[in-house]
Amino acid sequence: MLPKVATFSIIDSIYLYCIRYLMRFIIVLILNFVTIIEALALEKSKAYFAGGCFWCVEESFEKLDGVKEVISGYSGGTTENPTYKEVTYGDSGHFEVVEIIYDNKIISYEKLLENFWINIDPFDAYGQFCDKGYSYRSVAFYQNNKEKNFIERDMKKLEKKFNKIVVTYIRKFEKFYEAEERHQNFYKVYFQNYLRYKKACKRDETLDKIWNR
Repeated sequence: MLPKVATFSIIDSIYLYCIRYLMRFIIVLILNFVTIIEALALEKSKAYFAGGCFWCVEESFEKLDGVKEVISGYSGGTTENPTYKEVTYGDSGHFEVVEIIYDNKIISYEKLLENFWINIDPFDAYGQFCDKGYSYRSVAFYQNNKEKNFIERDMKKLEKKFNKIVVTYIRKFEKFYEAEERHQNFYKVYFQNYLRYKKACKRDETLDKIWNR
């Protein structure tokens, strides 16, 4: 008996062609997906600042072109998943902080830092404006040496300009905890209450005097 010889029909050839085409398509799709993810990671960066009441700091950054989102929360301490009460009245070690998600192709970290300074009192060692206490201290967090250098450079410039010691903390960023839902977008959701608080705290009045706005 003669041995059987494998034969391929037209259907088999079409099938193999489709498999090869499908594999190439999947590989290209994966490569494009990875490229897109990397591009988005480069464009969307995060920065962290503490400037007293996070309601006000959130408002000041959300007005900037290139800022995608600002989230109120806590950072700088040791307590995991802290509550507002623990941060304000306890010994969590945290500050009221905002997480800024921004497009670094539109706005730079330096511009964010510039906005931070003109929206705080960098000479107040007891808090910010009418809010006093450790959790209300001003803090510029850095995630790398480049950001740290920017912060230190600005502090030297401010001290020279005002002939005062800048008491804003410089801290290495570790972890951010999102604050309770009632604190997010407070200046929008509770607009009238926010305006009353801001006026009573004399935040704008104090900033105008410091920065000649």
